[in-house]
Amino acid sequence: MEEVTKSKTLKRESVTDTIEIKVKKTPFSDLDDEVKLAIESASEKKAEDVVVLDLRPITSFTEFFVIAGGTNHRHVQAIADEITQKLKSQFKLTPIRIEGYAKADWILLDFGDFVAHVFNEKSRSFYDLERLWRDANVVELAA
Repeated sequence: MEEVTKSKTLKRESVTDTIEIKVKKTPFSDLDDEVKLAIESASEKKAEDVVVLDLRPITSFTEFFVIAGGTNHRHVQAIADEITQKLKSQFKLTPIRIEGYAKADWILLDFGDFVAHVFNEKSRSFYDLERLWRDANVVELAA
């Protein structure tokens, strides 16, 4: 795993401090084929800002979060449908649970070993899973 250091500057009054945040990177090759297919499926449907968090070092309920964004309710549903359909056809894998499909602000697809979260822009910025799970390693994705 590669370690990347980010710097953040805080400016209050006349005091400037720098905080270094170390982000560990997980290589794409460490992912299971199912997770790779979920990422590819989201990308095929033009998902925005796809991020994968490696939760293995910090939790036991799942291994990865695949987080993707859609521009509107139909786009969010289309991304979730594509992920579900591709995993079912290629790996005979169906979600254990699906939450939020009808409203389509945040669709959660629980596949057991990984969870796919598909957000609209407003919900993604409100819930900010990347910040909430900031201790997780980030997976290096190809452009």
